[in-house]
Amino acid sequence: MVRSTPAPWRVATIAGMASYIDAAAIVGTGAAFVLYQGAGLLGPTDIGILSSALTLSIAAGALFGGRLGDRFGRRGVFLATMVLIVLGATGLIFSPNIALMLIGVIAVGLGCGADLPVSLATISEAASDANRGKLVGLSQVLWYTGIIATYALQLVIGGMGALGGQIVFGHVAVAALIVFVLRLSIPESAEWRTARTEREAGAASFRARTARVKDIVANKSLRVAFLSLLVFYSLTNLAANTKGQFGTYVNVNVVGLTVQQSSLISLLTLPISIAFAVWFMRIVDGRRRMVFFSIGVASLTAAFAVPAVFGFTLLTIIIAQLLFGFGSAFAFEGIMKVWTQESFPTLLRSSAQGAIIAAARVVAAALALWTPALLSAPQVMYAILAVAVLVGAGVAGLTFRSRPRPADETPARVGETASI
Repeated sequence: MVRSTPAPWRVATIAGMASYIDAAAIVGTGAAFVLYQGAGLLGPTDIGILSSALTLSIAAGALFGGRLGDRFGRRGVFLATMVLIVLGATGLIFSPNIALMLIGVIAVGLGCGADLPVSLATISEAASDANRGKLVGLSQVLWYTGIIATYALQLVIGGMGALGGQIVFGHVAVAALIVFVLRLSIPESAEWRTARTEREAGAASFRARTARVKDIVANKSLRVAFLSLLVFYSLTNLAANTKGQFGTYVNVNVVGLTVQQSSLISLLTLPISIAFAVWFMRIVDGRRRMVFFSIGVASLTAAFAVPAVFGFTLLTIIIAQLLFGFGSAFAFEGIMKVWTQESFPTLLRSSAQGAIIAAARVVAAALALWTPALLSAPQVMYAILAVAVLVGAGVAGLTFRSRPRPADETPARVGETASI
């Protein structure tokens, strides 16, 4: 029996909680590891290994979860991912050593990574052309909400040492459990069911014929979109992931703040970032998205250039935080998600999103392994990150100067025959 389809905004909220949990896991583990470091349980090398493992696991989860979501449906995958996150985060609460922490981190990372592309595809397929950008953009608001909740938690537990780290992991476990229960009411994507039926029946529609990963390479339009998004997200995420995972580390070890002070700065500035994300939702389905994208690129680049040029002080950290809030709202993950949903057909949408996320996380994981050591020269590193943002955003800007229509509905794109 097929369940009735719930309201699109309800689907977007429940599915979009993947971004909340992803943010809570990344930012939360960064803070938890710093607390463990203060308690003498971890050293800088251990933190680098665990942070890299989390990012690599998110990458692997996104790659395989995205493909599973396209082949077998969205619902089964986004339920299984929540179970995996609950188990991994619960394990982290009781892990007495780095070996068991590594297992827990990998489980959380796999769950978060696999959930993101499938949940985004679910949101896109519940939407219409008039509100697709808004609904996908809601995931960014939830992402910021996850960060705010984590920073607020850190204000309370920042002085508790190892117990504070356990509480952080408990937050992730409880959030994932609640989302699992809510998702039981979300049926399989009707668009995915239709596309799957068309393919099994041998229909000639573009989405029925374009379902294999190699079709992305065979179709020029899909290939250009994929490579552009790959470069864009990999380079911008390199900077954002460093800030997310090592923001507390930088503030404590470079600027000289406490964990509580670092959390308070982020907590006070993040509501502004949420306001920017809501603003993004208002403009993303209109004609001004590229204007805001360009301004966002400048702001995101400056967020890393300001500390690189003027040094790491309380003032530059606050300025950079505000610049990052605006830039990331209009020129980072939100617009990448929207472009991906618009550029790929139903049975490749989750696979393409997962591969893009995976590649970006692998690049970030490689850097995360060495970040604690590289931060011995923080201004040089932040200058490199500013350049990475500018180059990645430039590639996307050139590719998406004009807004694409959803790939399933663009007749011009079916002119290039995809191999099946």
